[in-house]
Amino acid sequence: MAIKHVCFDLDGTLVRSAKTIYKTTTETLNQLGINYTLPEDKFNQMIGQHFKDIFEYFSINVPDFEYYIKTYKKNYFLFVDYSDLYEGIRETLEILKSNSIKISLLTTKAQDQAEKILTHFNLDDFFDVTMGRRDGIPHKPAPEPLILICEELKIPVSETLMVGDTELDILCGKNAGSKTCVVTYGYRDIDILKSYNPDYLINSIDELVSIINDSSE
Repeated sequence: MAIKHVCFDLDGTLVRSAKTIYKTTTETLNQLGINYTLPEDKFNQMIGQHFKDIFEYFSINVPDFEYYIKTYKKNYFLFVDYSDLYEGIRETLEILKSNSIKISLLTTKAQDQAEKILTHFNLDDFFDVTMGRRDGIPHKPAPEPLILICEELKIPVSETLMVGDTELDILCGKNAGSKTCVVTYGYRDIDILKSYNPDYLINSIDELVSIINDSSE
């Protein structure tokens, strides 16, 4: 079945942002006087998960989580220059757009923050729908946000390709009923990614073009 819609994850898929996320996290914890042990290499392997899950894993007690997120969002753009786009992102988005492929974003970042990041990197014009974290909507790997995106675009989930760099993206796509594609350059080891059996595994984002072309033949 032809792919008519590509839904992208953000961190580790479009944006190389690990250093920004880590520095923002530690700065925010420091500002709030929260004790923590947060080894950067292990933290990076968990990027994409919800902060509540990450803090629980590292036994970090955050008394007021909503205030933490509010402070984190304020701090994020102090460190945004540590982030950049992965190679070939803009060129690939341009090709998809020129071929009338719908493009969406699905991230666990808050809605307003996701929109600001796309604007910062001059990517917002490529995206037909941006789905950040919203109240009342489960986050990845739940299928609901991807299904809502497809409903808004009026494109069947079965004609959608979910593209990300973690098991959360693969499981979200599978749970919703889409095709799944995982990139190997993000924040997970390749053996872990393979264990979730994505439909496609790519080393460079420009490989998406041939996947979509092949689906229409």
